[in-house]
Amino acid sequence: MTASDEAGTGPVRARERFMLGEPVEGGVRNLILDSWQRCQSLGISPDGSELPYRPDIDLDGRLVRAARPVLDRLASRFAGSRMNVALADGGGAVLERRFGEASMARQLPAIQSVPGFVFAEQYGGTNGIGLALTERRLVQVFGAEHFAERGQSNACTAIPVRDPLSGRIEGVLCFGYPRAYADPQMEVLIRKAASAIERRLLAQSSARERTLLRAYLDSRRRAQTDQAAGDGRLVGLDELPRSGLDRHDRILLEQMATELISSARRTAVEVTLSQGRRATLLSRPVVSSSGVEGFVIEAILCGDSLPRLVTPDQAGRPVGLPAPATTTAGPPLGDLVGASDRGAEAPSAPERGAATRLLLLGEPGVGQYAVAARRRLELLTEASTRIGTTLNVTRTAWELAEMAVPRLADYVTIDLPESVLRGEEPTDAAGELHRTVVHGIGAARPFYRVGERVDLSPTTPHRRCLAGGQAVLEPDLRSAAGWISQDPEAAERLFEHHIHSLITVPLLARGVVLGIAAFYRARNPAPYGDDDRSLAQELATRAAICIDNARRYTREHAMVLALQHSLLPRSLPEQSAIEVAHRYLPAESGVRGDWFDVIPLSGARVALVVGDVVGHGLHAAATMGRLRTAVHNFAELDLAPDELLTHLDNLVGRLDRDEDGAAPATGNDGIVGASCLYAVYDPTSQRCTLARAGHPPPAVVHPDGTVTLPDLPAGPPLGLGGLPFETAELHLPEGSQLVLYSDGLLEDHYRDPDAALDRLRTALAHPNRSPEDTCRTVVEAVVPEHPADDVTLLVARTHALDPGRIAIWDLPADPARVGDIRAAAARRLGDWGLDEVAFVAELLLSELVTNAIRYGIEPIQVRLIHDRALICEVSDGSSTAPHLRHAATTDEGGRGLFLVAQLTQAWGTRYTARGKVIWAECALEASDGVPDLFESHLFENQFADIPEIE
Repeated sequence: MTASDEAGTGPVRARERFMLGEPVEGGVRNLILDSWQRCQSLGISPDGSELPYRPDIDLDGRLVRAARPVLDRLASRFAGSRMNVALADGGGAVLERRFGEASMARQLPAIQSVPGFVFAEQYGGTNGIGLALTERRLVQVFGAEHFAERGQSNACTAIPVRDPLSGRIEGVLCFGYPRAYADPQMEVLIRKAASAIERRLLAQSSARERTLLRAYLDSRRRAQTDQAAGDGRLVGLDELPRSGLDRHDRILLEQMATELISSARRTAVEVTLSQGRRATLLSRPVVSSSGVEGFVIEAILCGDSLPRLVTPDQAGRPVGLPAPATTTAGPPLGDLVGASDRGAEAPSAPERGAATRLLLLGEPGVGQYAVAARRRLELLTEASTRIGTTLNVTRTAWELAEMAVPRLADYVTIDLPESVLRGEEPTDAAGELHRTVVHGIGAARPFYRVGERVDLSPTTPHRRCLAGGQAVLEPDLRSAAGWISQDPEAAERLFEHHIHSLITVPLLARGVVLGIAAFYRARNPAPYGDDDRSLAQELATRAAICIDNARRYTREHAMVLALQHSLLPRSLPEQSAIEVAHRYLPAESGVRGDWFDVIPLSGARVALVVGDVVGHGLHAAATMGRLRTAVHNFAELDLAPDELLTHLDNLVGRLDRDEDGAAPATGNDGIVGASCLYAVYDPTSQRCTLARAGHPPPAVVHPDGTVTLPDLPAGPPLGLGGLPFETAELHLPEGSQLVLYSDGLLEDHYRDPDAALDRLRTALAHPNRSPEDTCRTVVEAVVPEHPADDVTLLVARTHALDPGRIAIWDLPADPARVGDIRAAAARRLGDWGLDEVAFVAELLLSELVTNAIRYGIEPIQVRLIHDRALICEVSDGSSTAPHLRHAATTDEGGRGLFLVAQLTQAWGTRYTARGKVIWAECALEASDGVPDLFESHLFENQFADIPEIE
């Protein structure tokens, strides 16, 4: 007992808690806990389990013959100690035992000293031999970790012994010893001993092949002695490179020879080589004097003009080779056709002048192992190109399943946490698994459906592979009690479909568990082996890396997409100039920097913007947000479209220089570029002013359905600098539609842009259609099925402001006319039914007109616009800008603009080619707030310096 056991925290205490049904956390290794849970599910009693005895064990088989010298050496090394060395077969039955002290054989009970008892886990519980067979690797069990009471006084170390050719577990080597003997060198020693046994097994196979080779050479020697001419000659495989065949041809012949040995039948096959040459491979059975049966493959070459092997004629006699009718010609590599009668007469000697080369010799089983190994390598090579073709988590999981079926498995299921599908890193992979993939042969698939939640018990191979981080192999599912106990009814359904063997593999990447892949075998009656488990592990590892890449991309893509959506308009502003509909469709791979905007301007005008930033990803989305903000700021200044693009061009140039300087530190490529189309529509004049910077021109749909593409000056893309932008002006009758879009709408790798433009014209050519219907039609008819670039579409149907809602007065620079304008404005407001805002409007006009007369120059014009708000505009020929300021108590002026700012919801200045316009908007729905102004701080001291009336 260890110190931890004495403290009540070691395996003894953990085992007691486990037997009582209490949770066991940290007191026992996962390897042992999994085994305890399996034993419990099997109903094994710790104090009453009986081991079966097999009297029919082979005490002189190839494993025993290979192991005896090694066991004798171990017994000599352990002489005088309490060591117990056991050799068991692949089923857990003990074949041989050796003891450090001979007296131990008499002192120990029969099950621990006599060969024949079976120590498989399903009979003996947790023990070295049974656990090594279950885990298929070196294991150590110490004291109370044994499930059975009888084994808790000892410790053991066990390791599987494999056939080096097939990789199949032939048996188990196990050391039993007192706990005090535990030493790190024990593991080193048992590995060396198992390796020595495996080398002797390989030597047995090599000796059999040497026996076959001698039998073949003797038969060839007798055949050549019997030949009168003796022209046929035998050449060894080592001379094949000197036959004029290149490396590709030699590999092709060797692969074909392996296939022929694996087929275990007499046949003749023609193989097409490079440069039009051909070779004929003959497969012959050969039997040694000791009874070892195998096949020999001969290659017949005849200079540059090799004899052509053809199929037998209708009479049954082959043409080109004087062989018996049982020798049948074969098709090219991989499609073996021939007689299966192993007792048929061998093909006769080759034609005169031909060279017969010994290509390969071996037993059919060995050939099968070689073919299987090559096919596994081919599968892994193909998997490296077919798994991970997309950055989609679910698609990558399906690619793993499609690669495995049917070459490795008949059915594959893959379970992933929902967080992985969303692109997040899983926090509890075992607790949130959902069936993501079910793939297999045939239509009937007796598994949980895709999308169902998968709850796994700790005894299942799925949970065991998660706990250990390694693939778990269940060769025979009918004896896998832990798997059956998960859902007996579902297990029975799988048995009805002949599913009998299983490999579960954790999908691990960067140490993070991303899910579980399960490979089931049904059609092949042979159980899965360790080579299959290694192949499944390798496939799953490659797929896990691709799934993790797809997951991280999904997360980053979602983050960038969320950022981009947050930077795009969430809702369009209310205005009366246009009716707007829009679409934004992100690219299937990567997020680009497209954006659009609708910006209300002064004077009831509205600006329409569509832009596109070069590149994709977070950098493009962030740059798009910066440019959209800049456009808003420049639009706030009421700049003309060409001036706005000039300012935007300068900004992109500065960003480009900043990124170029930051590239070595941040990894950015230092290139910033963008295109933009900026349009301003005025409903009072129905005029639209546009300018573009490297962006596709808009389309105009006239009220009668005619579609035109205005000849708008292209302008350079943003960021080049030093080049001018030009504007164009269009007259848009009421009901016209202005269609702005990004180049992703038309450009696609698989179609002609001109053809796409024609489709756009056709889709737009419908009169009296709403913008929303226009957007829907364009998306259905023009947008690519799999857009490689973002698609932005903005459709605006124009409205015209009723001339009766506009009032204009021209006046000279005469202060006496201010009263006339106030009176005229009051009358017009009365006509419009806006008496409630007349007082505020008169104050505004009085200030603005007075400023224009005092500080501006003629011509002076006043305009009132009755829109969603009452807009007051005063223009003059001066470019002097007014400034809002706080006036001192002693100042005679400076309070006018302050009053304007307080009485209106917005005010500002815009410049024209002939001067400037000062405008102010008065909210119509807020007129009831005017009396409150006289109670505010605005008028507290305004009249303090006026003398009292006497």
